[in-house]
Amino acid sequence: MRNPDSAAIPAQSSAPDAPQPLGPGPVRLKAVRVSLRSRLIVWLLRKLLRPLVGWAANGSYARIARVQLLLASQACKDSSGLPLDYRVLGQVPGHVVGDIQDRSQPVILYLHGGGFLAPAVPATHVWLLARMCAELGASGFMADYRLAPFNKFPAALDDCERAYQALLDLGHDPRRIVVMGESAGGNLTLGTLQRIKKRGWAMPACAIPISPVTEMGRVHAPPSRALKMKRDPILPIDTLQRVDELYAGGWDASDPELSPLYMDCSGLPPLYFLASDNEVLLDDTVLLARRAQAAGALVQLDVWPVFPHAFPLFGQLFPEVRAARADMLAFMRKHLAKTAA
Repeated sequence: MRNPDSAAIPAQSSAPDAPQPLGPGPVRLKAVRVSLRSRLIVWLLRKLLRPLVGWAANGSYARIARVQLLLASQACKDSSGLPLDYRVLGQVPGHVVGDIQDRSQPVILYLHGGGFLAPAVPATHVWLLARMCAELGASGFMADYRLAPFNKFPAALDDCERAYQALLDLGHDPRRIVVMGESAGGNLTLGTLQRIKKRGWAMPACAIPISPVTEMGRVHAPPSRALKMKRDPILPIDTLQRVDELYAGGWDASDPELSPLYMDCSGLPPLYFLASDNEVLLDDTVLLARRAQAAGALVQLDVWPVFPHAFPLFGQLFPEVRAARADMLAFMRKHLAKTAA
């Protein structure tokens, strides 16, 4: 095992043994048997999808706009029996799953990823949210926050803050709200928690950052970015500088609302982080999870083998990662149950 002072986690066996702690802090390796089929799909993603992601992010504004429209057009074909709608809550439009007016149910505020450039993809993002809402007995709101390059930071974070406020204004008990998101949405989840604390509002029951990007000022660090840049199936890490240029512009990247790695971690709700040992953003997650635990937060971090960045989105592609949805639901139920009595 790597020196415990180093954050990056080496590749581990995927034999289905009990999860093992990895170094200091809340990090556990998730024991998963990965099929040959799934390994082949990961290889294909590396060969085919990763170049496309770089092509889109490095394109002109017109190309980015065309990609935004294409992704937004991918309809959700399975809502798990729940009604879907697109509404404006407060000042924020977004996808609504279930009955958002029903204050007796928990509600999930989902902040989608996409490098701050891409919109929610209904076929994957709304599909995942609907599955979780159906299994949890909850409603959900996926904020359609403003995107770069046409809207710079902090526009997206402002919208996420307003989305949380809109749920409060609808009468939802914050102790019955879960905030979660993947990738850029994980960044915005952590930024939203900072805004909630700054406003003096009550924290949600819990939060789930999935593969969050937490450092926007350095392409080369934390260490996993350089160590795993050839292995990551989806993210071309060298495009982060372009994303920073389009999203943050000249904003100071050490601002904790932009780079949550440097946030004040005191007073946070229970946090469940997920990441893959195959992704460049692994240490973005590990370092912040350790800081949050050191500050007194209740923290769990599961590191999965082999699978790509933001893997819980791909339950339709990888049968193994459906277990991640069950893990997230168990975490929600645990902390929602504590406040339901």
